Amino acid sequence: MGCEPSQSGVGMHVAVCIVSYRNPADVTRCLKALSRSTHADFEVVICENGGAPAFEALKAAVPERLPGGQLVNLILSPGNLGYAGGVNVCLNATPHADAWWILNPDTEASPNAIVAMLARLEEGGCDLVGATILTPEGRIDSRALRWSPWLARSSSIDHGADPRAAFSREEVERKAAYVCGGSMLVTRRFVDVVGPMRDDYFLYCEEIEWCLRARQRGLRIGYASDANVIHFKGTTTGVVPALAKRPRGPVFLDERNKILVTRDIFHGRLPIVALAALAVLVLRFGRHGAWKQLGWALSGWMAGVRDKRGVPSWFR
Repeated sequence: MGCEPSQSGVGMHVAVCIVSYRNPADVTRCLKALSRSTHADFEVVICENGGAPAFEALKAAVPERLPGGQLVNLILSPGNLGYAGGVNVCLNATPHADAWWILNPDTEASPNAIVAMLARLEEGGCDLVGATILTPEGRIDSRALRWSPWLARSSSIDHGADPRAAFSREEVERKAAYVCGGSMLVTRRFVDVVGPMRDDYFLYCEEIEWCLRARQRGLRIGYASDANVIHFKGTTTGVVPALAKRPRGPVFLDERNKILVTRDIFHGRLPIVALAALAVLVLRFGRHGAWKQLGWALSGWMAGVRDKRGVPSWFR
């Protein structure tokens, strides 16, 4: 079940939704890349989650309009709403848009990215379009992602591959359970049918739940291989590749929210999945000697089992 857009991609007005958290340098780099877009009919709306001083710093760093005349609208959130909450602020601020491109601030998109995603949308059969997410080194981080509902774990399609290597778009779309939340183009129909992101996740896995919820409601995922987006991970949250060096927040929230995805989408499987996820996280962190992180992961897992949501009391 998919949808055909009511107008051509050339005539579609896209709202680019960016959630910022005290990282004006990232936002500036992201906007510089957007200013080179070959699709001119877009605007940018940025929700700053980092408080009034961060909002003023962002306001001083970014223009009111891009060189092509596109409006850049800055919104100060009433508090740290998390990623999903910030996305929802952006969606609500742009009800006139034909489509919304949710884009991380720590990204650089290729000039043809919007055109490529709209072209995939025009082919029909999808209501959400993902991009090729690249590492700063130029390898593929993901084309899309799988989700294992019995282990509450995800895996990236073609992670580490050369972007020039042959692939099948149909195969990617068949395997895709969700796309990277760092770049996802959604239609008005998607938002109308699925609703907003769940802001009670705060950070991590919100795009997983959103996409799985959409699939439950009959919507499908598309993939635009020519839309290339470089993702500089962890500039806001502090995620680093080495497990033993990861901070408490990302570790806790990632494990908690994987259990919440199970609770919200696959509720009947929760007892079995919780035990399987527990075994996986113990093996994962133990194998790397990340004992402190293991403790945080276990507390996150327990919070998910107990259906604890929102911002942890200790989070700063």
